[in-house]
Amino acid sequence: MEQIRLATLQDAENIAQLGKTTFKEAFGTFFDAPENLKTYLETTFNLNKIEQSLQKENNVYWIALVGEKPVGYAKLKLRSPSPFLETDKVSQLQKIYVLQDFLSMKIGKRLQDALIARAQQTQNKQLWLSVWNGNKRAIRFYEKNDFKIIGNHQFTIGEQSFDFTAMSKAIG
Repeated sequence: MEQIRLATLQDAENIAQLGKTTFKEAFGTFFDAPENLKTYLETTFNLNKIEQSLQKENNVYWIALVGEKPVGYAKLKLRSPSPFLETDKVSQLQKIYVLQDFLSMKIGKRLQDALIARAQQTQNKQLWLSVWNGNKRAIRFYEKNDFKIIGNHQFTIGEQSFDFTAMSKAIG
């Protein structure tokens, strides 16, 4: 039995571990220097950082469980302007991560649906996200769910730069 629910502070450790594992599964082989990946994982998915993020009123997290096992999570940042959109009435889909072994269960879609439903409760008109260009599966997923490309940018991790695509979807 699978369940998707709003995450609480008690989920911080599971979210931190899911973040490290799913990011490494998806992107680990694309890093030129393993130390850059290690530093990024330790910094971005640090337990204290996740706990602080969960407590910010602008952030909403969900966690996906299969039985009692945490298998994925999503993060929505409310009121998060994008340099690619002219309005500031936007929210940002910051993360949807699901363990590889559970991708076929469509948990990512269910997390996205919960996130979009929550974003639609705001006065915001757009939902935007940023996705690594090499993640073709994710880009197809978002395109299939009515996201459109609105721009491109780079993100640097350590000394390595990655090309990203910004996408958005009307929600209100």
